[in-house]
Amino acid sequence: MNSVTANAEVITLGCRLNLAESEQIRAMLAGEGDLVVINSCAVTSEAVRHTRQAIRRARRERPNARLLVTGCAAEIERDQLAAMPEVDGLIANADKLDARAWNVPDNVQTVPTAHTRGFVAVQNGCDHSCTFCVIPQGRGASRSLTIPQVLTEVDRDIDRGVAEIVLTGVDVTSWGHDLPGKPALGALVAAILDRFSGLKRLRMSSLDGVEIDPLLFELFADEPRVMPHLHLSLQHGHDLILKRMKRRHSRHDAVELVHRLRAKRPDIAIGADLIAGFPTEDDAMHDANRSIITELGIVHGHIFPYSPRPGTPAARMPQVERAEIKRRASELRSDVARVRNEWLDQRVGSALSVLAERDGTGYSPDFARVAVPEGVAAGEVTTITPTRHEQGLLS
Repeated sequence: MNSVTANAEVITLGCRLNLAESEQIRAMLAGEGDLVVINSCAVTSEAVRHTRQAIRRARRERPNARLLVTGCAAEIERDQLAAMPEVDGLIANADKLDARAWNVPDNVQTVPTAHTRGFVAVQNGCDHSCTFCVIPQGRGASRSLTIPQVLTEVDRDIDRGVAEIVLTGVDVTSWGHDLPGKPALGALVAAILDRFSGLKRLRMSSLDGVEIDPLLFELFADEPRVMPHLHLSLQHGHDLILKRMKRRHSRHDAVELVHRLRAKRPDIAIGADLIAGFPTEDDAMHDANRSIITELGIVHGHIFPYSPRPGTPAARMPQVERAEIKRRASELRSDVARVRNEWLDQRVGSALSVLAERDGTGYSPDFARVAVPEGVAAGEVTTITPTRHEQGLLS
């Protein structure tokens, strides 16, 4: 996803937090001349490969531009990326929102957002030690914006005309743990809804289900402005693998949470991150990973083939063969596609409130992707009754 301002270009890889940060970088670098920034990702070895590809492609397309790399790969793969002949320099991930790191004035120009949804990074970093993850190496310890700081960010996005706010971060449900009084995420969500009574759509990015506090649960269950879309940082469906990952939830915890929410809000759509082929995973464990897709009704599935990351405990565990990992990932994707198609079938013929994007599609509250008729402006919320779906798109 690219954001272009004047002669400066920001190329974003990876998570929604990167997307939110790229918008701030884009604002800082408005009018900065012939410059390309790669905001990189290192969550998997495949993500690092995509970062390298993006660097090479950007150099081919902008041979005379100054090319700088930031993001998680710029920390975790610093020496390797710095050695690439296409790269002119690296910006530390912790410094990428500091104008001084880019040698631009502190009173940076603000430019209109490039999105119909505003991504607000309420938290960064992570204090957990999942055995497969390098993100703490790239992002550091967990740190939170205060409620007034978040409200300022939301106010700025609303002033820019966005119709939906998405709260994002590395470990969003740890928001507030480092603040005085250790407020829980539900308090932040309630504060946003209270301050901005005209805000119609508030969406959460990936959450750790075990840390969903009682107030946040009730807001998901009862507040219509909180979108009925819960994406869980689930990772696996077998308890022993979850233990070896050093996750803090069990399969039962995830199932119970979803069942409790569905009892209160039957229309809630469930998404999840799942890793295929984690070290020591046998056929029975893989089957458990597959079965949780059906049990939870996962319609927004992010499937990650396991890849060993440098310096992580999982990289020292007995590995699954790469071909087998690929096969298992394919099976997981097929299972999600089947459940998703059944879910989309149920949406055909139903009136959906759709926020139009700039590409001729939009999203319903439960994050179903819907074709938008010509003439509907980006950022407009319109009612659409789809008659069919094809390749994941309702129309």
